[in-house]
Amino acid sequence: MIVGEGPGAEEDAQGLPFVGRAGKLLTDILKAINFEREEVYIANIIKCRPPKNRVPLPGEIEMCLPYLKKQIDLIKPKFILCGGLTAAQSLLMKKESLTNMRGKVFGLGNRKVMATYHPAALLRNPNLKRGCWEDVQKFRKLYDESND
Repeated sequence: MIVGEGPGAEEDAQGLPFVGRAGKLLTDILKAINFEREEVYIANIIKCRPPKNRVPLPGEIEMCLPYLKKQIDLIKPKFILCGGLTAAQSLLMKKESLTNMRGKVFGLGNRKVMATYHPAALLRNPNLKRGCWEDVQKFRKLYDESND
C-alpha cells in the first residue's frame, strides 16, 4: 500500500489517486522496483483536495484518518510506503522530520511502514530522486525478504 497526502487537481477531477504528473512518476518508480501499479493499493491521508492545494490542516487530517484506517483494515497490507511528510507523520503519529523517518522501518500493528519523498516533491526538486531511489529499493528488499 502507498499512502500520499491528498488529491491534487487531476486526482480531484478524475476521482482517482496519483493520476497527474506525480502519478506517472509514481508508476515509473513502482516499475523500477518490479511492482505493477495494479498490485499496489494507493490511498491518501485526506480524501478531498484542500483549497489552493495547501497542506491539510490538523482538523482535516483528524476527520479523514478513520477512513484511511478502515481502508487499511480492509486491504490488510503487510507493507505501507508513506509518500511525503504529511502521510508519514499522520499515519505514524510522529512529529519527526521526513529526514529522520526516511530509511527506517516502523511498526503499525503487524504492518511495516516506511517513508520517502512524495513524487510531487521529486518533480519540484530532482536532487531528491537519489534518496527516494534508495528508500524504495530498501522497501522492495523488505518486501522480498518477507516472502522468502
